[in-house]
Amino acid sequence: MASIDLNDMKQRIEKLEKRLIAKYGDKQTERIQRGLRQAADMWLPEDGTPEDFENLVQTYFAGTDGEKDILFKKFEKQLEQLIGHNLMVQLSLREQVDLDLGPVQPVDQIFAGFDPGAHLHDDFFQNKLAHIILLNFPVTTLEERIQQGSQWTRRQWAEARLASMFSKRVPASVTQKIAQSFADADAYIGDYKFYMHHVLDENGDRLFNSGLKLLSHWDLRDEIRGLYSNNTDDPKLVLKKQRMLQKIMEKVIEQTVPASVINNPNLDWNLFSNEVSVSPVKDENRPDKADVKPSSEPEADTRYATLLNIFKACKLEDPYSQKNPTLIDRRFNEDREIPEDRFSSILVEVLTAPEIKEVAALISKRLGRPLEPFDLWYTGFQARGDYSEEYLDKLCTEKYPNLKAFQDDIPNILMKMGFTEQKAKYIGNQISVDPVRGSGHAFGAGMRFEKAHLRTEELKGGMNYKSFNTGMHELGHCTEQTISLHWIDEYFLNGVPNTAFTEGMAFFFQGKDMEMLGLQKPDEKTRALRALNDLWSCYEISAVAMVDIAVWHWMYDHPEATPTQLKAAVIDIARKCWNTYCAPVFGLQDSPILAIYSHMIHSGLYLPDYPLGHIIEAQIQYHIEDIAAEGKKSVADEIERMDKLGCIGPDLWMQQATGSPVSARPMIHAAAEALKIIKE
Repeated sequence: MASIDLNDMKQRIEKLEKRLIAKYGDKQTERIQRGLRQAADMWLPEDGTPEDFENLVQTYFAGTDGEKDILFKKFEKQLEQLIGHNLMVQLSLREQVDLDLGPVQPVDQIFAGFDPGAHLHDDFFQNKLAHIILLNFPVTTLEERIQQGSQWTRRQWAEARLASMFSKRVPASVTQKIAQSFADADAYIGDYKFYMHHVLDENGDRLFNSGLKLLSHWDLRDEIRGLYSNNTDDPKLVLKKQRMLQKIMEKVIEQTVPASVINNPNLDWNLFSNEVSVSPVKDENRPDKADVKPSSEPEADTRYATLLNIFKACKLEDPYSQKNPTLIDRRFNEDREIPEDRFSSILVEVLTAPEIKEVAALISKRLGRPLEPFDLWYTGFQARGDYSEEYLDKLCTEKYPNLKAFQDDIPNILMKMGFTEQKAKYIGNQISVDPVRGSGHAFGAGMRFEKAHLRTEELKGGMNYKSFNTGMHELGHCTEQTISLHWIDEYFLNGVPNTAFTEGMAFFFQGKDMEMLGLQKPDEKTRALRALNDLWSCYEISAVAMVDIAVWHWMYDHPEATPTQLKAAVIDIARKCWNTYCAPVFGLQDSPILAIYSHMIHSGLYLPDYPLGHIIEAQIQYHIEDIAAEGKKSVADEIERMDKLGCIGPDLWMQQATGSPVSARPMIHAAAEALKIIKE
């Protein structure tokens, strides 16, 4: 098709502007000018001639408040159906890959990588619905939302969210390639497990229990965490296990894990000599792994090839996102709506807080030894530190012999959180608990009166403590997702400002796990210990997030890098971040441990949401504690009020929720006060 006559287009736009202002009045001038510019910017030769554009404007511009309201409500109704049903189909296509429903066949992976909504944007531009949206509703910049958002009405925010859905014109082929790259990465990470009974120490001994299967990185990290409360084994054995788990992590990062032992119970792996042999012990029947020969050959930098595939796929979107031309820009300016510089400064404030060294010294004193890198995951400040992992596992297994028992108990958990019986039952009925294949996660619904999906691990003997703890985290997500969708006043404001906010709610629920088990109600010392745990956890994941950010900058600076070159860069970045933020605290140099997180490989710069989530959770937590102390509102009522604020700007949400913008100061201040209490 021939290109558009730009001069003709310009003249027609000028005439249209005058005609529309004359028809609807000078008060509509800014809106008319903006709408014409937005629609014209997205008009391509294949969309039609300048005359076609002129006809569209004259037919579909809603010039009065009444006309605009009718148009908005039509898009609200239809897009909710499209988004909601598309998500339902997508979950069905991914079911075999995401859920623990038996072996994954090659065709399942193809289904999982298929995005049925990939053509939605293309179709909306082809049938001109996208142009109608852009003609009538404002595409706003981050600066506008930050500077003007506090004066906007809820409807103005909703209109801005609607327009932002079509502020870019990314071809379906690009969207599909991005979806496939993430699906491939999910499959790779979801299958990266270790049968720990088959991991041998330097003497060829088996230190870990039969049947223990750990996913990298989540389960490896959580096993380290759980060992801090191990009161049955000799402390020297506990320390040796933690060091072995750290060594596995380092080998994952370095890509020196023998490929043959990954997710394979038929082979033994000497962690220190790297030798692999056929195991004389059979603790799980895996016939699909029976033909895998013992070999010490590593997996050829697959971890970093997987990350590069995501980078290259996401980079395909760059030319279609002129205002935010890198995934880094899109993650901070579009997804988080917090500029990268400000975001990083918040994390650095946590990483360099003087209280971190005091907390570290306290941990070292409690452990009776100098800190080691794996002590990033120290859990001794948590309430569960008073209970052994075995005791907690037994308690959870008896209470929840299967996931259905957990599903049935959700209303009771919510009532313990302060929700009325009616609201607790409603929320519980809108959540489906599913057995996950990899780590726990949650999927909110895309339309009202559809269920959210809570995924956690289902074990043969019932839920253990890790599974329950994960379930509480995901219940926080699903509760927020249900309230902020089902009870929201504007559909396009459903959800929260960004992923970190739903993580904040999830962390809040997760922190209530011991109370929900009936083990402990917080007193002054418990709250103090929790404040120290909050800061230490945020410190750990802030350092990890800085690595993730730096790695993406490196990939953009080296777009032609090979997996081997990327591996070297990631390890170098991780060591530099460690030396900057952790070495002054730990007294150890050059650890690569910050690069272990699987999110770095399969989630596309998602990790920074976690420290922000901790920071948000702390602000929410201390605000809710103040509310509870005043006795004027219930915790549940306050959670509901905050969740119903929806996806307005992050600082505005936090201002309306707690009275101040997003800040790490409440968390740091709470830790400083906690140190005084603990020292006393």
